[in-house]
Amino acid sequence: MLGALNSTSNDQEEEDLLAPDLQHHPQQQPSHSTGFTSHFHSHQAIHMRQLLISCAELVSQSDFSAANGLLSILSSNSSPYGDSTERLVHQFTKALSLRINRLHGPGSLLMMMNINCPTAAAATVTATIANYDIDPSLQSCYLSLNQIAPFIRFAHLTANQAILEAIQVGQQSMHILDFDIMHGVQWPPLMQALADRSANTLHPPPILRITGTGHDLNILHRTGDRLFKFAQSLGLRFQFHPLLVLNNDPTSVAINLPSMLTILPDEVLAVNCMLYLHRLLKDDSCDLRLFLQNIKALNPTVMTIAEREANHNHPLFLHRIVEALDYYTAIFDSLEATLPPKSQERLAVEQIWFGREIVDIVAADGENRRERHERLETWEVMLRSSGFSNVPLSPFAYSQAKLLLRLHYPSEGYQLQILNNSCFLGWQNRALFSVSSWR
Repeated sequence: MLGALNSTSNDQEEEDLLAPDLQHHPQQQPSHSTGFTSHFHSHQAIHMRQLLISCAELVSQSDFSAANGLLSILSSNSSPYGDSTERLVHQFTKALSLRINRLHGPGSLLMMMNINCPTAAAATVTATIANYDIDPSLQSCYLSLNQIAPFIRFAHLTANQAILEAIQVGQQSMHILDFDIMHGVQWPPLMQALADRSANTLHPPPILRITGTGHDLNILHRTGDRLFKFAQSLGLRFQFHPLLVLNNDPTSVAINLPSMLTILPDEVLAVNCMLYLHRLLKDDSCDLRLFLQNIKALNPTVMTIAEREANHNHPLFLHRIVEALDYYTAIFDSLEATLPPKSQERLAVEQIWFGREIVDIVAADGENRRERHERLETWEVMLRSSGFSNVPLSPFAYSQAKLLLRLHYPSEGYQLQILNNSCFLGWQNRALFSVSSWR
């Protein structure tokens, strides 16, 4: 096991997430039953889904009185503590209520429904939607999500394998540019792999530099300290460079990237974008294209990208909410099938992490809308137009992802697929996340 790498209040959580090699994990636990039929295929669930869509239609027509009437029905048939359908309806009802309050002015509906916004009071709806600072509750939810669901670990593991295979044995120095590094939980397994490969090939491991972006300098420094201590334990030469994103504005990174980063001679560059690119999208793609062009000018050896497999960036509100209903139905069903009914971690992740995303997709518009997820086919067009070419993920990357699911998330519902040289993780027949590699 890895040693204690953190001195904050999240010591044990973060230490557990800096996971060792897969072969050292406990034996596979008995599989949870998935009950192949989704909750949204039951009569009641279909009815609730149609009510949500009807309510969204009324909101889009500015018929707020009728919409509030449907929201009252939805509220009485939902709960944050019920089954996956009831919990999902609760989140969408809350988001629709916030949208009505933003468009029509604050009213009594939120208080009547006893709905609290995940990041602020209901009276400050606009500030709530725009508030994307990394607060303690979001940090804790990120760590919990990384443990209770395979989504983030799948992305990290698959991206790490692509990076490892892109870096030649004997390379003397490598630099990873990690956008929104969070707690840095992706990198200890890669460090371990570099050390193991060095031991097997008799080539010294490369000097490793990581530049990590983030919104909180203290968190960045703590992340760097943990990674440095772990690198020392492996005998790796390591440097960490924090890159602060001011005002939680990823656009500034796109514009100023060439002046913010130094690439040393004989140093290969790997760029890592885990659930990041969608934040650069606005009502147009100008900032994203500038970002990609600046990255391409750095001539990276590899660029790894993970994104949600959903189109939550459609300009029409009704299209977004229908797509979001289908997507988060699969997310909530997967959590329902793989965690105990009373799981507090699941409750927090659904209400704070995914609840925040649903509020953004449903209630926000214009510059305030940040969760602009796109499907891989859209990212492919943008990447190729910026000069990138796809690097096929190896069969070993696919095998490692399968092993991750088998050892830690042994539910029959999770599905892996290699398509167009990229790897997809889904629930039942619905793809949820994709990982791809570019250069």
